[in-house]
Amino acid sequence: MGKIIALANQKGGVGKTTTAINLAASLATLEKKVLVIDGDPQANASSGLGVDVQNVETSIYECIIDGIDVREAIYTTDIEGLDIIPSHIDLVGAEIEMLNLPSRERVISKMLAPIKDEYDYILIDCSPSLGLITVNALTAADSVIIPVQCEYFALEGISKLLNTIKIIKSKLNARLEIEGFLLTMYDSRLRLANQIYDEVKRHFQELVFKTVIQRNVKLSESPSHGIPVILYDADSTGSKNYLALAKEIINRN
Repeated sequence: MGKIIALANQKGGVGKTTTAINLAASLATLEKKVLVIDGDPQANASSGLGVDVQNVETSIYECIIDGIDVREAIYTTDIEGLDIIPSHIDLVGAEIEMLNLPSRERVISKMLAPIKDEYDYILIDCSPSLGLITVNALTAADSVIIPVQCEYFALEGISKLLNTIKIIKSKLNARLEIEGFLLTMYDSRLRLANQIYDEVKRHFQELVFKTVIQRNVKLSESPSHGIPVILYDADSTGSKNYLALAKEIINRN
């Protein structure tokens, strides 16, 4: 039985896509079958896993709007056991087109039902908004990972996200849990980073992952090569951090 995990935070630049790509690659390296769903019109998770976004014929957009079989949108990657359903810039308009669909909050949930058991983990990379696609992702998900950047405004907006999760849990998806808060872009030399870490830990206690994602050059470089950091530099700090996170998630589940 596969587990669907959404990666959400309406604040941009907190490491959602980086986490989706590299956590998925690490889980696949640990011999789990993984599917990434790129739910962001910018399609960064798609290009970061080597998909040529310009030449994608069937993306998540066609599955949502045209009802195309989800299997037609699955692409393989350079890592064995890791597949992706890419995104497309057309997804920008999908939220407006979805307004007329019956039970519009459950489109992604229905879309994934036939393939859920074929994967150990399905990771949905949400766009930095709380729009209808993100609501769909949270309605389909079993749990949500919330990346939190170790910067000054880190906790800003989290209450809004938590409120959205609460509403979805009460109205659309009673099984939705918080998988964990993930601290990203951590630099132990900065006092501010340590303060943010302590604050998040104090607020959310055991919901905070033990693994922290440190600032790492290789992590920033690997997407431009269209590969996860584990293929780009397996010995880098970023690679080790995401492997540790993957193990922590496997142990939790």
